[in-house]
Amino acid sequence: MKIFLTNTQQLGNAKAFLIKQVLTVAAKQQGDEVVAEANQADLVIALGSTPNNSALQGKKLFVAEVENAFNAPEAILKQAQLEAVEYQPENSNGAENKSAVQNAPDFSNQTKNIVAVTACPTGVAHTFMSAEAIAEYAKKQGWNVKVETRGQVGSSNIISPEDVANADLVFIAADIDVDLSKFEGKPMYRTSTGLALKKTAQEFEKAFKEAKIYTGANVAKSQASEESTGERKGLYKHLMTGVSHMLPLVVAGGLLIAISFMFGIEAFKDPNIAGGLPKALMDIGGGAAFHLMIAVFAGYVAFSIADRPGLAVGLIGGMLATTAGAGILGGIIAGLLAGYVVKFLNQAIQLPASLSSLKPILILPLLGSAIVGLVMIYLINPPVKGLMDALVEWLNTMGQSNALLLGAVLGAMMCVDMGGPVNKAAYTFGTGLIASGVYTPMAAVMAAGMVPPIGMAIATLLARKKFTANQRDAGKASFVLGLCFISEGALPFVAADPVRVIVSSIIGGAVAGAISLGLSIGLQAPHGGLFVIPFVTQPLMYLATIAIGAVLTGVIYAVIKPKLTEK
Repeated sequence: MKIFLTNTQQLGNAKAFLIKQVLTVAAKQQGDEVVAEANQADLVIALGSTPNNSALQGKKLFVAEVENAFNAPEAILKQAQLEAVEYQPENSNGAENKSAVQNAPDFSNQTKNIVAVTACPTGVAHTFMSAEAIAEYAKKQGWNVKVETRGQVGSSNIISPEDVANADLVFIAADIDVDLSKFEGKPMYRTSTGLALKKTAQEFEKAFKEAKIYTGANVAKSQASEESTGERKGLYKHLMTGVSHMLPLVVAGGLLIAISFMFGIEAFKDPNIAGGLPKALMDIGGGAAFHLMIAVFAGYVAFSIADRPGLAVGLIGGMLATTAGAGILGGIIAGLLAGYVVKFLNQAIQLPASLSSLKPILILPLLGSAIVGLVMIYLINPPVKGLMDALVEWLNTMGQSNALLLGAVLGAMMCVDMGGPVNKAAYTFGTGLIASGVYTPMAAVMAAGMVPPIGMAIATLLARKKFTANQRDAGKASFVLGLCFISEGALPFVAADPVRVIVSSIIGGAVAGAISLGLSIGLQAPHGGLFVIPFVTQPLMYLATIAIGAVLTGVIYAVIKPKLTEK
């Protein structure tokens, strides 16, 4: 079929050209042809509204919205062929023309099938909150949607092969590296959990414009682009992939060690106490879980960079950092070094097809482990161990003023972006030091992280008339999330009033962090909120610290928040 395209809406030259190109390509794929003259056409597609052009009299006409033509050209072409009506100029037969307009479909309301995947470093808050935002927005649009969450407990609401086959769009909201192989050949758009949560509508709008067919080649290309145009973003993703896999070890190990201390601070040294249970718990938590955590972190940083060939090399490099006492800093260097070394070797070593299977199981692990291991032993571990020892010594012996300052800085960082890069940097610092036997920064980090959501709940109680009914309900949910150390519970308030919420949260978080570190409160578990407070060194003082920070945030925001405007 020969198709003629005409614009009846004011479009820029660039946009008009792009729309014509996507429709031309789609027509060619369907065996049709876009022609330059109306008299050559069997079908006319008008972009915008019904034209008034006598030259089109007698032609089949279909009116399409510009954005729909650009986002879904194949669907527009198919509908045009099915639903086009004979055109009559406005001065010839107004009724016919009106009929043509009325019969033009509203493609914006066409049902779409959306599948989505969400994943964040901790696998808790952003994973499920962004999933909920995606599902709610899609349902409001009348679309069919299924969201697979990949959290710390594994995948849930798993997308089946049938779901993939029927999908019009694959929407990925992930801050870490995730396996997407089952979506091969489908249109895919990738974003962060934060943007999917805060700017859901804008991200879906971009998705329908920018989605590209997913292939393994696309992954390599996107990684190369990421390295050349914004390595920091890629680096953050790699580090957070490591953090997400390390966290279960830190949580389990830290709590087991804390339970061991409940029998007495040195009970684990005596195998006769409680039948040797304190010693057994210490062996599991400290001897196994904590001994593995940096190796697992480094292994999955390397995995994020170089895929499976990097995992073994990263694990080995991380274990060398652990045994040398290089701590989390050594683990970071080991993971990045292993990932980029293996990635370079994989690209540089080219083998004939008959020998290619040797590369991932023999050549890359052997060469990668040798290179990374030797570099770690001779070049990295000695100076990094010295640096970590100096840091640990300073943290253990720092004066009151230094403790207050460090606690305030860590507390403020936790409240800057509620689960974003700055928040995660402070969190990783506190978590990493647990492996080095320094537990006070972690307590300060958790106390500050609980402040924003609890503070917002307090503000809704103190200044009820300044909040809508929905915001007051959000405050109740925010309080519960805050007790669980889920800073993201404050995000609905951040989205509505970012500057005032963040400023008041930073002040309260900085105070809580400063008090916690100033009192030398220690915590060996990096997550859990209210549920792990019995395991801190000073539980009652810790509760008071959190309460002071949260009340301060709540009072400040209740005062500075403007009154609701009458509508």
